[in-house]
Amino acid sequence: MHRTTRIKITELNPHLMCALCGGYFIDATTIVECLHSFCKTCIVRYLETNKYCPMCDVQVHKTRPLLSIRSDKTLQDIVYKLVPGLFKDEMKRRRDFYAAYPLTEVPNGSNEDRGEVLEQEKGALSDDEIVSLSIEFYEGVRDREEKKGALENGDGDKEKTGVRFLRCPAAMTVMHLAKFLRNKMDVPSKYKVEVLYEDEPLKEYYTLMDIAYIYPWRRNGPLPLKYRVQPACKRLPLPTVPAPSEGTNTSGASECESVSDKAPSPATLPATSSSLPSPATPSHGSPSSHGPAAAHPASPSPTAAPGGTANGGTSNCLQTPPSTSRGRKMTVNGTPVPPLT
Repeated sequence: MHRTTRIKITELNPHLMCALCGGYFIDATTIVECLHSFCKTCIVRYLETNKYCPMCDVQVHKTRPLLSIRSDKTLQDIVYKLVPGLFKDEMKRRRDFYAAYPLTEVPNGSNEDRGEVLEQEKGALSDDEIVSLSIEFYEGVRDREEKKGALENGDGDKEKTGVRFLRCPAAMTVMHLAKFLRNKMDVPSKYKVEVLYEDEPLKEYYTLMDIAYIYPWRRNGPLPLKYRVQPACKRLPLPTVPAPSEGTNTSGASECESVSDKAPSPATLPATSSSLPSPATPSHGSPSSHGPAAAHPASPSPTAAPGGTANGGTSNCLQTPPSTSRGRKMTVNGTPVPPLT
């Protein structure tokens, strides 16, 4: 799951605070020449005696610097949404001021200037505020269009079914709402519950207050949310190499090893002086050195050269094993040996 980092409000304070008073922006006002922002009362009071920006010393205007400043509503809305309770406290201070000085007139003043705007009308929320929301099953774009066409033709039921209403704190996250729906509907663990606003899936770390600020909900009714149930994505296991079956070679190396493990054939190994004595060579101290040599399949006797008999010396020629298909005569030390059967 994607891991998000929550940014602290203290990290954003340099972008939300006025350099003249050291507090958060109230009626944020920006200088046109350098785009530095300040509180409206702070910058107006400062420009009465100065014509340069208090941060970068850029000349605001030669004669009338108040003509080069503009109210920044977007920045002020961001400050009200990021700083908890700031809008509510500011409206209370304005109401208290005009209650203490009832004869004070507000030129071209709005309800917000007089402090008569509530947080509900402004769209601001606090963490402990209760939010009303509606939750229903997400039918998809195609199903919704078909249902809308059926209602227009008078074929469908006009009553809206399957909608549930909840009252939740503004600090509740989408993840908590999905868990509530899972437990309420007994959804198996192999499925996941996804919460949507209209047709857009919501992040799990979004709070209801974030949804109210991000999406165009003006608190003229319950917060409309939807949900859908989908199979959970699981990680596929890594493919495993199948175990080699008996009698099969899976690689060239094993084949080479199997070939090297075989016993060397007498037909391929040349006879050398350091090899074991053959039956034709008498062994000193052996009782069978003077008798006829016994034939053994593992120790084939050397064949006699044409026109002579095998001697006790070694030969550099390759020795071939005797063939049983041929009736060749073999002699050892002048004594004829019958062929192998």
